[in-house]
Amino acid sequence: MTEQQDSTAPQAGKIMLVGIGPGSVDHMTLRARQAIAEADVVIGYVTYIKLVADLLEGKEIIRKSMTEELDRAVSALEAAEAGKKVALISSGDAGVYGMAGPTYEVLFQAGWTPEHPVQLEIIPGASAINSCAARVGAPLTHDFCSISLSDLLTPWPVIARRLDAAAYADFVVALYNPKSGRRTRQIVEAQRLFLRHRRPDTPVAIVKSAYRRRERIEFTTLDRMSEADIGMLSTVLIGNSNTVVQHGLMVTPRGYANKYHLDEGGATRSGEKPGRSLSTGLLGWLETLQAAHAEGASYEDLAAEYRLPLDYIRATLSEPLEAAAPDSSEEEMATE
Repeated sequence: MTEQQDSTAPQAGKIMLVGIGPGSVDHMTLRARQAIAEADVVIGYVTYIKLVADLLEGKEIIRKSMTEELDRAVSALEAAEAGKKVALISSGDAGVYGMAGPTYEVLFQAGWTPEHPVQLEIIPGASAINSCAARVGAPLTHDFCSISLSDLLTPWPVIARRLDAAAYADFVVALYNPKSGRRTRQIVEAQRLFLRHRRPDTPVAIVKSAYRRRERIEFTTLDRMSEADIGMLSTVLIGNSNTVVQHGLMVTPRGYANKYHLDEGGATRSGEKPGRSLSTGLLGWLETLQAAHAEGASYEDLAAEYRLPLDYIRATLSEPLEAAAPDSSEEEMATE
């Protein structure tokens, strides 16, 4: 190739993986809108293209079906290699059940590395778990996880183990892809697994198309969950053992009542100190554990009492207690 030919060759472009949030332009990040404005080509599932239609004037549009994720990634790479800027869009966040994973798989298969001329940028957006939670109250203010019920790419036993473990561990859980025209039993099986560990009256919120024109919100309980109107556009939020529904709002307490008298102006409870772990936190629990074992409680008894693995109890009791750190309010301040 001559120098003149090399200088006229197209420069490699860029792939921007854009999370468009729940679908309303008002809830897209500024960077997401900028990325679409910069793009020469916009690629996405047909429905997602419709959600950003007002931003697409003058763009080359490539529409793909729901099951063509790898095709979308391949098309993005081909366009970027031809020197174009590509916005590959996902609803919610591109890295949460979105196009980031399939795109990396395609790029790695093609020999791409971060040093490759084709640039890659991931632009985060609010996932369904965030947007749906915002519509029903504050269900995620304590530990939570998300599990997809889609078994198109994940074996059901893997999904079932995750459901059972999350239910046992008392996470607030968001179920993605809970049901479709062909996949109707998965939500029933999820309910069965959760009822092994959770009360039947555990609060459940079902949000369909959050922030979109046909938004629908339904509150129910775990024992009635599978009877609700659930589809592919729904996200199911299952509360933990402390979650409540009050005044039409689903709220999971953070745990302040364990340390403070909320009805007495926030005064600290007896035995507790601001800025320090709970008396039942790690150090306090270790002291209780050591004392119980010294008084004759067996490893097996303690494992059963605290619903923890026997080998974990053995290992924990084999280590000496650590000295408590000086009083500090930094930890609580960091979580506000």
